[in-house]
Amino acid sequence: MPPSDGCNGDASAAIVVAMAVIEVRRLTKRYGERRAVDGLDLDVHSGEVLALLGPNGAGKTTTLEIMEGFRRADEGIVRVLGIDPWRAPRQHRERVGVVLQEQLGQGELTVDELLRTTATYYPRPWDLDALLDAVGLPEQRRQRIKVLSGGQRRRLDVALGVLGRPELLFLDEPTTGLDPEARRGLWRLIRRLADSGATVLLTTHYLDEAEQLADRVAVLIAGRLADLDTPSTLRRRGNDATVHWTECGRPRSVVSAAPTRTVAELAARLGGEIPDLVVARPSLEDVYLRLVGEHA
Repeated sequence: MPPSDGCNGDASAAIVVAMAVIEVRRLTKRYGERRAVDGLDLDVHSGEVLALLGPNGAGKTTTLEIMEGFRRADEGIVRVLGIDPWRAPRQHRERVGVVLQEQLGQGELTVDELLRTTATYYPRPWDLDALLDAVGLPEQRRQRIKVLSGGQRRRLDVALGVLGRPELLFLDEPTTGLDPEARRGLWRLIRRLADSGATVLLTTHYLDEAEQLADRVAVLIAGRLADLDTPSTLRRRGNDATVHWTECGRPRSVVSAAPTRTVAELAARLGGEIPDLVVARPSLEDVYLRLVGEHA
């Protein structure tokens, strides 16, 4: 896993960087005159969950499709598990799981039939009972895919992506359309995969999802990397905090770059206890929106 913010972070980082599962250098992809990806450099470390964030049109899906081998880069170098994904042999593809934003039909098959057929392509697939339980579809096992709800179909997409126990898993907005309970169930599955040693690269528009799952967050804007760090470090870059309290029966608040000093000054002025004290630091969403606004 990537280093924490602890005292041994530097030594751990040297080890992790040497174990990059994905290496991207100067990646460029054009559509006509527009650069969807513009000179991107990115490493994804072994065993980490990296969340790729960005507004619509930032180049997230194009970047994933190049890494997955579905699109060819115009310029730059991409290595996935040490191999150019555009030229990857079948043995390489068996090591990689993919969950696209949209999957193909297969509507006449049942859930069980599709999973059993797909499992034959892998040397060591998941046990189907355990997998269906993990994605929350045990009761839909005998149902035809065409009658599944949107959320159930999304869970089946994820089941197909992880069926072969991939070393590397790409998830393109995996929880879109899921209810809160299903989302959290999928979060548990992703963490379980990462804890077992798999590397996960996901795109999401849900900032709470990135904060819950990701060891690091990469913010992509206009095809370029705007920032890359742990969620906690990114939050700390939003230096100012808002201090809320009640005084003379009225709610008060102040934005402070030194909230500890502000609280100490309030305590001294109010004689100790500060009624209804809350110190609200910037969330990952706050920092992300600031980055997007700066680059706009």
